[in-house]
Amino acid sequence: MKNRFDLIIFDWDGTLIDSIDWIVSCLQIAAEQCGCLIPKHQAARNVIGLSITKACSTLFPTADQATLLRLANCYQQAYSSKQLSKEDLFPGVYEMLVELKSSGYQLAVATGKTRVGLQQALQATVTEALFDITRCADETASKPDPLMLHQIIRETDVGYERSLMVGDTSHDLQMALNAKISSIAVSCGAHPEDILQQYHPLLCLSQPAELLKIIRG
Repeated sequence: MKNRFDLIIFDWDGTLIDSIDWIVSCLQIAAEQCGCLIPKHQAARNVIGLSITKACSTLFPTADQATLLRLANCYQQAYSSKQLSKEDLFPGVYEMLVELKSSGYQLAVATGKTRVGLQQALQATVTEALFDITRCADETASKPDPLMLHQIIRETDVGYERSLMVGDTSHDLQMALNAKISSIAVSCGAHPEDILQQYHPLLCLSQPAELLKIIRG
């Protein structure tokens, strides 16, 4: 796979940072605070990667708009109560990003997080300077709509055939399919390998840092 791609677009939660269990916990906390039925662990995992608005409307389909807004706010407050650091990244991720950047790859993030949430996470993990461009769900369409990938590819001026999406959920991989770009899955996040393989990634890695060896060839 050496020299095949110029732009590598990463999902954030569950792909670069080990945050899935914390997200599930925060969704459950939000449900309890808003008097909603607390979602089971797997149901909460299944919506990770969507915008928080879309995630809440999927988990709580009978909730009215006011309740959905409260759920989103409670989730964001719960999530931001944890202080992140570089140590929350999956093993070897920081070093991988540094090497990819220094090797000339353009790096991007396409995430279901809000802009405020992503900026806080980038600063806390000391990774902000490693990415050329980032897109968040409150700035564009939620996954699996391909709009954020179209925007990233257009702004980096890289061809679709030279762009790669790396993600841990069906939403990431379906977005890549919708955008007609290649993808690589990682099975350390929200969705297991058997689900991810249904979306025809080039590879399914157990850990994101394994990508570095693949890209090197």
